[in-house]
Amino acid sequence: MRPVSNSTAPLASRRAALAAMVAFGLHLAVGGRARAETPAETPAEAPIRTEWSALNAEEQKMLGRYSDRWDTLPADQQQRLLRGTRRWMSMTPEQRERARTRFDRWQDLTPEQRELARKRWHRYRELDPEQQQRVRKGYHKFKNLTPEQRQRMRERWENATPEERQKWLERRRARHGQGEGPPGPPPGRPPP
Repeated sequence: MRPVSNSTAPLASRRAALAAMVAFGLHLAVGGRARAETPAETPAEAPIRTEWSALNAEEQKMLGRYSDRWDTLPADQQQRLLRGTRRWMSMTPEQRERARTRFDRWQDLTPEQRELARKRWHRYRELDPEQQQRVRKGYHKFKNLTPEQRQRMRERWENATPEERQKWLERRRARHGQGEGPPGPPPGRPPP
């Protein structure tokens, strides 16, 4: 892991939020460490066990590190690994490269940064679709700025008093008709 200095901490937090959006899916494909979102409610929804011999050759190759214990893995873990493997196999080479890059970034985060990214991801997932769309739009708008414009925006946000930040957020919400709406940008992130 790389140490994060104070000057790169906001950048790392933003990277963490971005990485979190993809990392959980990638964990399914690469390491299978993601947890099930919710347990099965009824027997009809219970995951079905998949025998190793039922996997095709490419799936067996990708899941090779689990070959000796596949048949003893819980059915839900088998299904998560299999879904991730199939998702990975359906990706284009460019998508795979982006996923690898995001996974590498995720691996470089400290445990605290990963936890912060998870919390932000969960907070995002709790937003209604319209709010999620506004967040995505703001993110893309921010990413389309030049590096110099983004840096100036970050510095302005970081140097603002809490009162100034609150006024900016209130003006932004009023412009977008959000009222109180969703929480503002994460700490260290300028408003879109």
